[in-house]
Amino acid sequence: MNHVIRAVRSDEWAKVKDIRLASLQDPAAPVAFLETYEGALAQPDAFWQERAARAGQFIAEAPDGTWSGTVTLLIEEAGDMDFLGATSERAQGHLVGVFVRPEQRGTGLLGALVDAALDWAWSLEEPWLARVRLHVHEGNPRAQAAYRKLGFVPTGTSLALDGYPSAAPGRELELAVNRP
Repeated sequence: MNHVIRAVRSDEWAKVKDIRLASLQDPAAPVAFLETYEGALAQPDAFWQERAARAGQFIAEAPDGTWSGTVTLLIEEAGDMDFLGATSERAQGHLVGVFVRPEQRGTGLLGALVDAALDWAWSLEEPWLARVRLHVHEGNPRAQAAYRKLGFVPTGTSLALDGYPSAAPGRELELAVNRP
């Protein structure tokens, strides 16, 4: 693998926007993301600037500067409501926005990106995170298998995304990995 895995810098908001738009054009987008390409495209620059300034987004950067993949790890404090409308029972990480360009899939980039996000999560002292979770659509077996290979296990929790018109019909399955 000849990519550098690193955190996004706040001045890279245009590239954050570009890779998000690319992810939303992927054929798997309807079962992978809760946002549409049209909705993301309509966001003002300030939205992308704020998104890039937030800690927890990691990218895989090729030698030519191209971003081949990205993951974001959101921090959820105990008692906070997450973006899916559920209340967090504990301080935890929530892995979202996972994307690897199709031509780079199967090269180890996903594992390297998730490892970077997990290393960052486990390094936080406040809040101390006991686990990191993610949600994957029941109709996305390829992603389910990839996450299981990386050590995520089903928690038995699932939820319907009735409030998200952009989401594919079905349920989101929760998978998690505990702090080592």
